[in-house]
Amino acid sequence: MHGMNRPAYVPADTVWHLISMRPQGQHDTLRSAAARLGARTVALSPWRLQMRTDEASRAQMASARDCDRVVFTSPAAAEAAARLLPLGELRAGSVVAVGEGTARVLRRHGVAKVHAPSRMDSEGLLALPAMQQLRGLRVALVTAPGGRGVIAAQISARGATLQRIDVYERLPLPVSKATIARLLALPPPYVLALSSGEALQTVLPYLPPALLEQWQQAPVVAASERLAELAAELGFSQLHLAAGPLPGQLASAAHAALFPAAG
Repeated sequence: MHGMNRPAYVPADTVWHLISMRPQGQHDTLRSAAARLGARTVALSPWRLQMRTDEASRAQMASARDCDRVVFTSPAAAEAAARLLPLGELRAGSVVAVGEGTARVLRRHGVAKVHAPSRMDSEGLLALPAMQQLRGLRVALVTAPGGRGVIAAQISARGATLQRIDVYERLPLPVSKATIARLLALPPPYVLALSSGEALQTVLPYLPPALLEQWQQAPVVAASERLAELAAELGFSQLHLAAGPLPGQLASAAHAALFPAAG
């Protein structure tokens, strides 16, 4: 995208931090990826995930067996769905994942063939051959309330009958005063890992003006151009594009943003 920053030099022996806005309890993979590159991770969870296990959700997921396409929008959606239905029962060739992380979960739960894009975002998913000729088909979107509106809108616009199946929900978590104090005291350099626009927009209202200003001047690694554009609209100026949303991709982009000489 236009306006991406060139990496700024930071001495190679500098201690640096990566701020993770993953859901509560889901920071470990990013923490491990960052640690391999010499970073310490600061966990800042905007919400926790709660899986739905009620009979209505189970029945909705069961109905996905009759759908022509079953689209999973995240690894969490795949994990939650697997608690409601053996995923190997879905129609062969019908399963679509937003990215490789989601595809791995689906394969682990018995789905032999998964359509997944190399560009791991909504636009990449919608560009898949399996998502082109949808007129007259039944498409299940396995997801959570909020987010991924682009996928739902395009599925309907392409003539499919859309069935939305919310298999988990995000329960907001307040940002504590202790966390704010820690973030205010965090020495630079640090990098924000951005893989969810909704997560960023949930966290920002909790930040006092001084901290918001610090964040807007810090490097941001975005998992997609769409997220980078959102960050720019929210006043962030040091934008860097990761190869995708996987933990290793985000951590590598963050390291490259600070230490270009090591690349």
